[in-house]
Amino acid sequence: MRFGLFGTGHWAAQTHAAALDAHPRAELVGVWGRNPDRAAALATRYGVPAFTEVETLIEACEAVAVALPPDVQADIAARAATAGRHLLLDKPLALTVADADRVVEAAAASGVASVVFFTGRYQPEVAGFITAVAAAGGWHTASVVRFASVFQPSSPYAQSPWRRERGALWDIGPHALSVLLPVLGRVNRVTAVDGPGGLVHLLLTHDGGATSTVSLTLDAPPEAVAAEFTLYGENGVERLPNPDGSSATAFAVAIDQLLAEVDGGTRDHRCDVRFGREVVAVLAAAETARTRSATVDLPA
Repeated sequence: MRFGLFGTGHWAAQTHAAALDAHPRAELVGVWGRNPDRAAALATRYGVPAFTEVETLIEACEAVAVALPPDVQADIAARAATAGRHLLLDKPLALTVADADRVVEAAAASGVASVVFFTGRYQPEVAGFITAVAAAGGWHTASVVRFASVFQPSSPYAQSPWRRERGALWDIGPHALSVLLPVLGRVNRVTAVDGPGGLVHLLLTHDGGATSTVSLTLDAPPEAVAAEFTLYGENGVERLPNPDGSSATAFAVAIDQLLAEVDGGTRDHRCDVRFGREVVAVLAAAETARTRSATVDLPA
């Protein structure tokens, strides 16, 4: 399948492009980026042309892989889906529910396959854990801590404007939700408060009555970086294992799963744009809750 890559940053180069270039059933046919010089450099690195127009690259491919800020991604994804191109997108799908809805509606109208890349969902240790604990059931609550330190000078994301503006809620919050939702169910109520150092704390109520807490920051001291996910319930205590493997290896699995959707003619992937939209709805509710110091109910 011919893929067009939209994006030129570290994640686009080291994860998307690397996995597409190595995949036996994917052909990287071109790169588009907001910075033409960086697009040309990345395209040269992988021996493909750099495109100056979004529509021209959409016309040249069968599927798009997008590694851009969420608001930019949503617009390109909707345009690509309308043109009948399959979607391999990054998290979060968009920065507003309205933009997420545009992508969902465009994908449904054209019948294209879609996969949203929540990294852990494509790592075998995480995927196996979710399957096992969801089948076991009986979970009363979960506690998630994701403390990253991405604004250090050595970080490839230190100068990311959208991460500085939107913070951990929108950058790593999707990772937490991608595990919580399939285990505890849909979120129907959100409370959120801010803490020091870019911290945001969420209290979530899920369908069926389970609750969860999520604490996030992108600006933790390097000594305080942590990634913890713990479930408590009738079957005791379960902790999410630390996954092995690179992000490019996980992205290759996402490519496999998109191709399987296309080959089989199905449009029911567990992390498709509809799931991506569900995650955006929770994030948007949490943003409202922290701004208004209120509890926000999500529509059924």
